[in-house]
Amino acid sequence: MFQPNAEVRPPYQELLALVSSLPPEELRRRKQAADQSFLHQGITFTVYGKTEGTERIFPHDLIPRIITAAEWKRLESGLTQRITALNEFLRDIYHEQRILNDKVVPRELIYSCPHYRREMRGVTVPRNAYVTVVGTDLVRLPSGEFAVLEDNLRVPSGVSYMLTSRQVMKRVFPSLIRLCNVQPIDHYARVLLETLRSLAPGGRPDPTIVLMTPGVFNSAYFEHSFLARQMGIELVEGRDLLVHGNFVYMRTTAGLRRVDVIYRRVDDDFIDPLAFRRDTILGVPGLFNAFRAGNVALANAVGTGVADDKAVYAYVPKIIRYYLNEEPILPNVETYLLDDVASRSHVLANLDKLVVKAVGESGGYGMLIGPHSTEAERRKFHGLIINNPRNYIAQPTLSLSRAPCFVEHGLIEPRHVDLRPYILHGARTTIVPGGLTRVALRKGSLVVNSSQGGGSKDTWVLAE
Repeated sequence: MFQPNAEVRPPYQELLALVSSLPPEELRRRKQAADQSFLHQGITFTVYGKTEGTERIFPHDLIPRIITAAEWKRLESGLTQRITALNEFLRDIYHEQRILNDKVVPRELIYSCPHYRREMRGVTVPRNAYVTVVGTDLVRLPSGEFAVLEDNLRVPSGVSYMLTSRQVMKRVFPSLIRLCNVQPIDHYARVLLETLRSLAPGGRPDPTIVLMTPGVFNSAYFEHSFLARQMGIELVEGRDLLVHGNFVYMRTTAGLRRVDVIYRRVDDDFIDPLAFRRDTILGVPGLFNAFRAGNVALANAVGTGVADDKAVYAYVPKIIRYYLNEEPILPNVETYLLDDVASRSHVLANLDKLVVKAVGESGGYGMLIGPHSTEAERRKFHGLIINNPRNYIAQPTLSLSRAPCFVEHGLIEPRHVDLRPYILHGARTTIVPGGLTRVALRKGSLVVNSSQGGGSKDTWVLAE
C-alpha cells in the first residue's frame, strides 16, 4: 500500500481514503458481516491431524490486494508462456523425449519422479492439453517484480475461495469496487466449462461433463460442489461411474449416460484400481483404458505431476528456452537440487538460513523454514536429506511482500502474502484477472497455506 518513502501507492489511494474514513467499529461490523456470509455459505476447508476439530471456516481478510493493469499484463504473458512450455514438455517426455535425449533435463530426474507414469508413454491427449487447470504460486521480490515460487499442476485448489471472496467483497465495499474500476472474475466458471468442453472427443457436439470428487471428507469438497454448481454439471464420485466397452457412463435415474469429459479432483493413484492402486475404492475400474482409447478426456491428464515436482521446477527456465526459444518472462526463485554434492553440502551447512521442501508435498507440509526452526527440526531434516537427497530441494528464505490486513482488536497490520492466479488451457489459454492472494495471518509467519494458519484476501486487478 505504501512506497518506501511512506507515500501511498496510487492504486491504493481510493481504498485507503475509505478505510481511513470508517471508524474501527464499522470496520469490525463489516468484517463480522463477511465472516457471517462465509459461514452461511459453508465455505470451509479441512485441516488433517488437528485434535481440536478438522473443519473450519476459511479465514478471510477484509482489505483487498490491488494489482495494476500493467503488472497484470506482464503476469498474464508470463503465465501463458509457462503453461505453453510445460504442456510441450509433458507431451515430449511421454513421446519422443527430445529434451531428455538432448540432455537439457536429466533423464534420471524424470524417471525417479514418483508422478512420472510410464503408462502414459505414447498416449495422445486432446489438444495436447496435459495440464488444463493450473494454479501457479507467485511472490513479489524485493525488486518489485513477481517470480514463480512453484507450479501446481495436478489438482490445484483454491479458486472457489477467490470467487466467493469477490462475492462477499461486493457486499462489503460495493461502491469501492466500481470506483476503483476492478476487473470482473465472475466469468471463471463459464470459461472453465468452455475449456473442458473443448477437450471432448470428436463427434460429441453436446458433451457430458462431470466433476469427479473423492467425496465429502476431502479437504476441498466445498470447492468441488461449488464449481460443479457454478458450471451446471454433475458432481460425481467413482461409484457413480462405470466403464463398459472402453466408454465411461454415469448412473442416473433415467439410466446410463455416456460421459465425455471428467474434471477430476482425484489424484492419479486413486482414479482406477485396475491401472494404479488396487486398494482404492475412490476410482473407476477401467477408466484409464477408456482415457487411453480417447473415449473420455481427463482434466488434468494422468501423469502431469512430473512437471509439478519441485526439482523439475528448477529446470522450467531451460524448458521455456528449449521449446519456445524465448527468455522466461517470469523468473524462478533460486533453487538448490540436493542430489548435487556441492549444493547438498552448502544446504546442510546452512539449514538455519534456508527453506527446505519435499519435492512432492503441498499445503505447507514436508517443509523446514530454517530461520524459524529448532535445532531438533534441523537435525531431523539433515538426516532426511542424507537418506534421500532426490526428495528435497532448498531455496533462500524469501521475505514475502506484505500487504495491510485487518487483524484482532480492529488494528490494521502488515502480513506476508503470495498470489495464486488460475490458468485455463484448452482450445486457448485464459487467465481471469485476479487470483487467490494467500495471507500468513500469524504475525511474522511466512507460511500462507490455510492448513498452516493462513487465510486469503480478495485480489483486485484494475482496468487500464
